[in-house]
Amino acid sequence: MRSPEFRLVVKTVCATLAILALVGALGAYAFMRSGFYNIAATSQHLQFVYTFLEQGMHHSVRFHARDISAPALTDEAMIARGAVLYRDHCVQCHGAPGVAPAGIGMGMQPVPGPLIDARSKWQPNQMYWIVRHGIKMSGMPAWEYRMSDEQLWQVVAFMQRLPELTPAQYAAAVKESGTDEKSGQP
Repeated sequence: MRSPEFRLVVKTVCATLAILALVGALGAYAFMRSGFYNIAATSQHLQFVYTFLEQGMHHSVRFHARDISAPALTDEAMIARGAVLYRDHCVQCHGAPGVAPAGIGMGMQPVPGPLIDARSKWQPNQMYWIVRHGIKMSGMPAWEYRMSDEQLWQVVAFMQRLPELTPAQYAAAVKESGTDEKSGQP
């Protein structure tokens, strides 16, 4: 049996933690209501906010993509169709080897990252989930209503190849060469 003093200490600690949590929540609410934090697209988040959001995004993508199985992504025709889809839907924000992002991509906050290193940060199933569902409050659109599943996987297949491409190879990969720009199909 615990002594009355021990129970008093436990109750005091619990009450103190509850009061601190309530004060913290009220403070956060008051800060949010004040409008003091600048949410303009012309300024970056504070580093701790950016880090918090970035880590949350990574954990969320990994969680939601955990049951997605990637098909084989090495078929050259699939990669070629993905290159054209990437050119038509992704390069304006993310750029490509030898191609800078367009003005719209450079004007977004957060600035869309280059996808040249996406393969080292994301598994194919995670890339697919991001391309399919987009990322809230980032400008990354959900492509699930504009591309078929096959096309989504074609983009992912191309993104797997992207780090290996020189600017000249990228330029050659996105030449029309009999591929319809809108559908990505021959």
